[in-house]
Amino acid sequence: MGNRSLGFWVTAFFLLGSLIDAADGSIHEYKDEGFVKIANARYFYGGHEGLYASEFLGVDASSATAPPLKGNSFIRFDDVSFVRSKESASKQNSTQASAGLVEAILFEAKQKDRVGGSFFKTESFCCTPKLADAGSCNLGEVMISADPNDPEWPKRIHTFFKKGEEEVKMSPEAVIINKTGRYIVYFTTCDEDLDGTVVRGRTVWKNLDGYLPGETAPLMKFYGFMFVAYMLLGVVWFPRFVRYWKDGIQLHSHVSLVIAFSMYELAFMYSGFAYLDSVGTSPVKATLWAVSFSSARKALSRLLLLALTSGYGLVKPEISGFTPRMLLLGGMCYVISLSLGSAQHFGSLTEDGMTLLMLSWAIMETCFLQWIFRSLWNTLKKLKVNKRDNAKLQLYKNFAVVLVTMVVLNIAWVYVEVYINDSLSELWQVKWMIPAFWYVLAYALLVVICCFWPPTEKPTRYLYVAEMEDEYEEEEQDEDLVLAEAGMKSEDGSNVEREERKSLLEALILLFGNIPRD
Repeated sequence: MGNRSLGFWVTAFFLLGSLIDAADGSIHEYKDEGFVKIANARYFYGGHEGLYASEFLGVDASSATAPPLKGNSFIRFDDVSFVRSKESASKQNSTQASAGLVEAILFEAKQKDRVGGSFFKTESFCCTPKLADAGSCNLGEVMISADPNDPEWPKRIHTFFKKGEEEVKMSPEAVIINKTGRYIVYFTTCDEDLDGTVVRGRTVWKNLDGYLPGETAPLMKFYGFMFVAYMLLGVVWFPRFVRYWKDGIQLHSHVSLVIAFSMYELAFMYSGFAYLDSVGTSPVKATLWAVSFSSARKALSRLLLLALTSGYGLVKPEISGFTPRMLLLGGMCYVISLSLGSAQHFGSLTEDGMTLLMLSWAIMETCFLQWIFRSLWNTLKKLKVNKRDNAKLQLYKNFAVVLVTMVVLNIAWVYVEVYINDSLSELWQVKWMIPAFWYVLAYALLVVICCFWPPTEKPTRYLYVAEMEDEYEEEEQDEDLVLAEAGMKSEDGSNVEREERKSLLEALILLFGNIPRD
């Protein structure tokens, strides 16, 4: 029971890590979104991104509204406006200096303790009368302690409602980024009468050479590199597949589909990132195609592993199509992956909806993984019975080592991923490696399959031979007879050790497949 429980949660944990994080767009739009209360303030989270330091330092404020695009990183407020209710507008007391004040707060993630009351050792977010009398802050404003290493940060931009005014626009302003870091924007107000105010407009976040967020900018080059890698694999694989297609098996057609879908996926991913980098918004059609091909590739890859470990065409007779259970699980994989990918890229689901989708994905992946390792275990057992097919047995043993190694690497990478996400303010520049790792691992596994089962003129090394089926049954009966005789000779159990000693590889296969020990 312990083995089954551990195997389930280990595999579920590792599979959750295989979900690819969607990159936030460099243009953050706000559509009548409200403020949230925190302590004695109300705030709206405007977004965060990693930005690299500008090449042209010392740009004065007068030119900051229209900074040069090439070589500059900046955060620009485009048509950002705040809308309050008529009741709130009628309440405003014009004699108060901070009446109707909304502040845009910009700071680096490392400076988060300097915004609010943490630095002043108070739970308040806005300046209190006591701190105002001490000259530490201005009453009616968010408490900010300047960074001694960078006195101009954290920054604040004031926007005031005039008496009776229901909507006010921020001045069009761009803040030049002079230091590499992960930056955050808050819109805040300390005026209780502004309760119910909403935010409209957008902020534009630009990096040195384009609009890609700093966390994901290296992914564009990575997707281009992976596309070339799959192209090279296709150049080697497809001519052999066409040449020996008459002597091939269904496995070869399946591998060809996985390679083709991977190339299409990476081509659309690269084009989508290139468009976002140059324009600042994601192309909807290219993103949808990328998500669709990615989902199809994931489903086909898992079905390929399931058919391969089951031994169809290799140990068992080849089937013309997958079993209904395989097709059902493959269809579920495609639908869940497509839904999850679309929600991640377009933000079309609530937090509860995303949680449900991620849980469904983890359960579905766990079912796939356990089925794959159970099939692999049964195939290895069947090959061990036939002593005359050692070449095929060794091939499957080598493949089992590869599969177990891949799973162990996946589990180890989940811990690395958690560490990177927990230390995002310090390690944001390597966050792109999280999705990149899964692509490299999938590519490596596909290359191994292509090397182990390549199209050849006479693939007798791994092809299923119908005459072997009777031999398997005879060998299995002989083995059972020998074991029975050995058991009769050792009545007190002192002469023969009956319990089979499992190797480390077999133990891991049992664990990942949740297979009860004999």
